Amino acid sequence: MKKHLRTRFASRTTQRVIFLLLVAALSLSCVSLAAAQKEKKKKTDPASSTESSKMLIPLTDEQQIDYALSEMLGAWQLGDSEKLRQDYADDVAIVNGSWAPPILGWTNYLAVYQQQRARMQQVRMDRTNTYIKVNGMVGWACYQWDFAAVVDGQQTESQGQTTVVLEKRNNHWVIVLNHTSLAPRVPQATPANAPSGQQPPAKPSPR
Repeated sequence: MKKHLRTRFASRTTQRVIFLLLVAALSLSCVSLAAAQKEKKKKTDPASSTESSKMLIPLTDEQQIDYALSEMLGAWQLGDSEKLRQDYADDVAIVNGSWAPPILGWTNYLAVYQQQRARMQQVRMDRTNTYIKVNGMVGWACYQWDFAAVVDGQQTESQGQTTVVLEKRNNHWVIVLNHTSLAPRVPQATPANAPSGQQPPAKPSPR
């Protein structure tokens, strides 16, 4: 009888041990499965981000040039020469509206620009009526501009036109020629039927 009880007790003990081992094995399997799923998710996340980046529509050459012009004028107004540098070629030629020889090379232009920019405050430059044309690795654009600033302590306004020639170098459009001309302001004529001594209302400057 005692032998039978001992055998029965040993059998129950063995069953409990096997049960505990099975529970432990199942727990480890769940942990491993969760870790594998987490690792799989990590691996698929970069792929999904890559796929989303592929869905972005690339800019056309005309749009890239238009963006470069906006970037260049923004940097010019802020006096950010490092940002301005990104849109000009090393061998750029600058022709301005004054009776002066062209400025050749970025280094020479930078010295002139910094000297002029130091005299200006509250700078504003608006670009309108832009036309852009691309032919292979060369493009050109022309636009009108409206400038206003405090120069040497006095409010100054002017208008003009600019033509730029660009080249695509290292997959980036840079300005190789900038030709700017100043448009003379035409004085407003007094209407014939206006009373003597009365001035007509001033027209707002075009934007």
